[in-house]
Amino acid sequence: MGTLEGKIAVVAGGTRGAGRAIALALGEQGATVYVAGRSTRGNPSPMQRPETIEETAEGVTARGGLGIPVRVDLTVPEETQALFARVKQEQFGRLDILINDIWGGDMLMEWSRPFWEQSLTHGLQMQKQAVSAHLISAYYGAPLLAAAGSGLLIEITDGVGYKFRGSLFYSLAKISGVHIAEGLAEELKPYGVTALSLTPGFLRSEAMLDHFGVTEANWRDAAAQDPHFIASETPAYIGRAVAALASDPQVARKNGRSLSTWELSEEYDFTDADGSRPHWGRYFAAAFPDQADQA
Repeated sequence: MGTLEGKIAVVAGGTRGAGRAIALALGEQGATVYVAGRSTRGNPSPMQRPETIEETAEGVTARGGLGIPVRVDLTVPEETQALFARVKQEQFGRLDILINDIWGGDMLMEWSRPFWEQSLTHGLQMQKQAVSAHLISAYYGAPLLAAAGSGLLIEITDGVGYKFRGSLFYSLAKISGVHIAEGLAEELKPYGVTALSLTPGFLRSEAMLDHFGVTEANWRDAAAQDPHFIASETPAYIGRAVAALASDPQVARKNGRSLSTWELSEEYDFTDADGSRPHWGRYFAAAFPDQADQA
């Protein structure tokens, strides 16, 4: 029996990447996982990626849990409200785990130009998808967690703490996840709910592999294009980090904290999919000593 047998989870943004891996890891521990996202079979999101919520949900079930795909645009309050109303009805008001991993901003990023020369439309859309959608999901999901008197809410972000992340629009989007978690930690603490933020290192997602023109089998070849990719990690690493947190009876001690896969791998003794233990924080500090606190 998995350590999360009988637990109910919502992974908001569970189509691909970290979200998919988190859903699968929760499924491996026996959880029922609602996989929420925009991409369904025959109807992809604007990102035009091949991954779908149905595939993620099927993977959850195949690993021992129960995967339930729900097509929802999490930037739309009415659709998000309907998602959590469905969870409340089907699970008799119970929700134990909420993961906010809504992103979809790959096509919106512009790294090579200063803030004022970038597309304002793209920059604001990034905030809508990575900040507003997280707030909307938390707004409708938090009452279910609070009503249960326990539970875990995790904001998936990029980077630990509040340091600048290289581009203003992107930095604002990702730092917001850290502060949302801090704020929710204070608001939900009286109800016995833990909230925190979690970052992966250099994530070797499906989209990133495609960007470099490699597969998981030959991913090291991409280091010829970006030498830092050699320190990357698969999405399974953050999936295992979330499963470890969700299974920890003392997770409340981490309330409000900004955490990373690499530090949690040492605390909970888990590895990446290939048995390695990537440590992006240590790698970043050695590669960029003048920016060591920005990993």
